[in-house]
Amino acid sequence: MSAWRTTPTSSCAGSDAAIALASAVSPHASPLCPALSPPRVPGAPRWLRPLLRAARGHQRPPRAAAAAGPRRVLRAARGRERWRRCHSDADAMAAVPGPLPPAEAEALVRALQGSELRDVGGQGWLRQHEYVEKLNMHGILSASAGQEQLLTELLVTHAKIPVLIGELITVEIWKHKIFPVLCRLEDFKPRSTFPIYVVLHHEASIINLLETVFFHKEICESAEDSILDLIDYCHRKLTLLAARSTKAQAMTSAELRAEPLASPSSMQELQKQAEVMEFEISLKALSVLRFITDQVDSLPLSALTRMLNTHNLPCLLVELVEHCPWSCWEAGKLKKFENGTWHVVPPEDQVKMTKLDGQVWLALLNLLLSPECQRKYRFDGFNKSQLLKLRAFLTDILIDQLPNLVEMQRFLSYLAVTEPAPPKKDLILEQVPVIWDHILKKNSGKWEAIAKHQVKHAFSPTEEELKLQARRWAQTYSLDMMEALAPDKPRCRVCGVEAAKRCSRCRNEWYCTRACQVQHWQKHKPACNLMAAVPRSVDDL
Repeated sequence: MSAWRTTPTSSCAGSDAAIALASAVSPHASPLCPALSPPRVPGAPRWLRPLLRAARGHQRPPRAAAAAGPRRVLRAARGRERWRRCHSDADAMAAVPGPLPPAEAEALVRALQGSELRDVGGQGWLRQHEYVEKLNMHGILSASAGQEQLLTELLVTHAKIPVLIGELITVEIWKHKIFPVLCRLEDFKPRSTFPIYVVLHHEASIINLLETVFFHKEICESAEDSILDLIDYCHRKLTLLAARSTKAQAMTSAELRAEPLASPSSMQELQKQAEVMEFEISLKALSVLRFITDQVDSLPLSALTRMLNTHNLPCLLVELVEHCPWSCWEAGKLKKFENGTWHVVPPEDQVKMTKLDGQVWLALLNLLLSPECQRKYRFDGFNKSQLLKLRAFLTDILIDQLPNLVEMQRFLSYLAVTEPAPPKKDLILEQVPVIWDHILKKNSGKWEAIAKHQVKHAFSPTEEELKLQARRWAQTYSLDMMEALAPDKPRCRVCGVEAAKRCSRCRNEWYCTRACQVQHWQKHKPACNLMAAVPRSVDDL
């Protein structure tokens, strides 16, 4: 039943068709909005008029109803029927899309499989990207509703975490080895660069999905040996993040913002977008690493050794605390990167800890205060001096925001006046990551050949293939889903308050009430007619 509609309260005997049509009649129907007033329709049968009157609560006898004539009833019925068809509440109500049904989610998880580097961008690979993208959106919506347990169980049951990690590293190698070759090819002038952008975006989709599910201990355990490859991946991303921050301490947000495309086929602009995306992917990798450190007690010994000694992650995290690449000064104002955008921080909030700051501190707490980590980590002169830099950042204001840092402050005070015992050199057989090395060895010396193969078979589609793929992308990147994932709630186009309903024809403008929609209709009508025709023209392609 419509939120715009007055619910009929009187009970009337009659056919189901009469009751259904009667429910569309309302005293709130208005001819003010042209979109809500349809062309004239043939009159209703005489036998239906008394039932319409009765459904609206009128007590006039059937004969009197017939004598009054059908015009007023049908005028209201026409307006209400037009509203039901063109602006029905099922469409006008901005219903937030929910998570996928369990059966569909399980089918998508089952269908996940690894891809060869040569097949990246092909039809089979694009289907895998669609599966990952849908699961990513499903995971975010499920987590926001506190219902991510189903997705977690599916990924663990079907052993798909190693598959996702393998795909993540495959795309990372493609970006480092194949993408630069594509940019150097002089005879490669793609009609559209979007197929290449989808490959670049695939890495972001996977790391976002992993960030959503790695909060759970069973996910971390189900990664098995591939957790070593994921640790190496996170280390590479954090090293890149730290290198960018130390090389340009005053990096401005403009350097990390994508500029408008001068041409849809510009490979140079695509490279700029890839750089911006790399920054955001590195921040996601930081969150994944923090979730891994939450499970230090259940990680294999090789994973712990790799984090502490092979990569020396504690010192790398100190670099991030010291230089903070997600904040910068621009024109005398402090800007911080949160929720995918740079925003100016008011003076009173400049000492407030962001989520990214919290991830770094929590990872340090996990790596330095765990007894097993303290036993294995080498507190030599360099490491000790680096860690003691943290004391300058442990202010009372910071500790008030994250009280667990009191333990960190106490540990660093103890470390400053003592010499910890060197770690014991146990004789163990250490595991090493294999995915990265396996892909490199298998495709070494073939980078240019793979790039030319993909230019011919994946990144130079015909016009018909591009139109067909555009339909699939439109289904994958659903407008409703993207709006549900947006951090900001929509606002009424007229009065600016939070809106829960929108125009169901173009699905573009939001309104808080029907009164605001009617008031804005004359301005909105031309754009509404134009945008409403777009889906039909796409179907006719």
